[in-house]
Amino acid sequence: MSRTLKALSALLTYPTAELQQAAREISVVVDAERLVPVRIREQLHKLLSELATGDLYDLQERYVLLFDRTRSLSLHLFEHVHGESRDRGQAMIDLKAQYEQAGLAMTAAELPDFLPLFLEYLATRPIAEACESLGQPAHIFAALAERLRKRHSSYEAVFRALIAIADAKPKVEEVSALLRAPDPDASDLAALDAAWEDEPVTFGPGAAGCKDGLIARVRGAMRPAPDMPPATRPSPRS
Repeated sequence: MSRTLKALSALLTYPTAELQQAAREISVVVDAERLVPVRIREQLHKLLSELATGDLYDLQERYVLLFDRTRSLSLHLFEHVHGESRDRGQAMIDLKAQYEQAGLAMTAAELPDFLPLFLEYLATRPIAEACESLGQPAHIFAALAERLRKRHSSYEAVFRALIAIADAKPKVEEVSALLRAPDPDASDLAALDAAWEDEPVTFGPGAAGCKDGLIARVRGAMRPAPDMPPATRPSPRS
């Protein structure tokens, strides 16, 4: 069981006053387990400092502009694998069943491939299994990290941390394929609309490889990491 993965899950939820108050605890957890290299831990502390001291409404607006409005930064992992294809529905069902077999209950409002929920699930698994599972969507983490780097966003550190923990290196060709997808600015509403209408991203003939692995069973919504303050669950937004 990894408290670091729980902490990273919390960092990717919608900012709340409770998350701000938990920033110091999260910082201690990340340092104590040492799953993340020092350089990346320092970057995580920068994000934690911003969350702890920033204006809450500004933090929430930043989060929405990054992760809710921009498809290329979606925290719903199947968005980057299946898009709107029919495979997505079965992948959701399979992943939900995997969560339930592990005793992770979901509410009706939750979708299984939301990254914080996926990390919450992995935090309950043996660390070797969790690291191996993180390796499967590592190319997605790498693409998200690069897009956040270009935006000078401190959230980049969370994805660098996930890559560091993962028991696999992202394949350059898969990362490049994701980075070729449209990545409009959040203020460009016309470009954002066009991006949401694009065809789903696939890899290889029929993207069969993605469907067979755990990454074909990953999406969730609005759930904080366990052992963090309960109110870190993000508030529903339209």
